[in-house]
Amino acid sequence: MDGAQRKGADTVTRTLSAVVIPLVMVIIIGYGLYRRVNIFDAFLAGGTAGMKSLFGILPTLVGLIVAISLFRASGALSFITHLLAPVTEALSIPAPLLPLGILRPISGSGSLALVNDIFKEMGPDSLVGRMASVIMGSTETTFYTLAVYYGAVSVEKSRHTVPAALLADATGFLAGVYLCTLIYGT
Repeated sequence: MDGAQRKGADTVTRTLSAVVIPLVMVIIIGYGLYRRVNIFDAFLAGGTAGMKSLFGILPTLVGLIVAISLFRASGALSFITHLLAPVTEALSIPAPLLPLGILRPISGSGSLALVNDIFKEMGPDSLVGRMASVIMGSTETTFYTLAVYYGAVSVEKSRHTVPAALLADATGFLAGVYLCTLIYGT
């Protein structure tokens, strides 16, 4: 993209940003008026339900955040990374991606911090930086998601959810490494 195209794209983006949110609000209010709904009461009911959900899942979130902090600070992440290093070398997975693969199913913010470190060390346009970006987009914070949603509805037996979700995360991780290597080279 040259300078003129970039400037035009920035103008379009700023214009859309300024218009979309107010437009959505007008559409919601207009639809509520059309349906003859007391909009303010509906808003308050939604806010009350949201606060009940928040207080229901808050203990789970606090516990998860504390566990993640302990996991990183204790050196357990580094230990597991060094333990699995021979396997990742055999699979041609760059070493900086292994902590990301381990932490991503547990913590979105922790894995984002690791990606930021990868970007600082190697650059976002490096092969490893691109792999990290693809991995972030093709995997999920599995344990966080399960804790929040299952905690909100009091599910006690997850059955096959965890193994299936972790298999999907591993597939996304390996596919990200493979496809970036295929597309961007070594």
